[in-house]
Amino acid sequence: MIIYVCIGSACHLKGSYDVIKEITDLVEVNNMKDKVIIKAAFCLGRCTEAVSVRIGEDEYFSVNKANVYEFFSSQVLGRI
Repeated sequence: MIIYVCIGSACHLKGSYDVIKEITDLVEVNNMKDKVIIKAAFCLGRCTEAVSVRIGEDEYFSVNKANVYEFFSSQVLGRI
């Protein structure tokens, strides 16, 4: 699974690097390093709903430090 996290201007200002750090930590804690790759993406086109994340064809918006665990549980763990 490849998870793309937008690091464009709006997402950067809304904490995309915090989201990347949290997802990276959750991947490690759940021993999923061999199953999940996290990549930075430039602008997923929904700047007003930053931070944007894409998994496959599915896009998720307004991911932040407060809801990243819920996002990870439902969208990442739920797919593996």
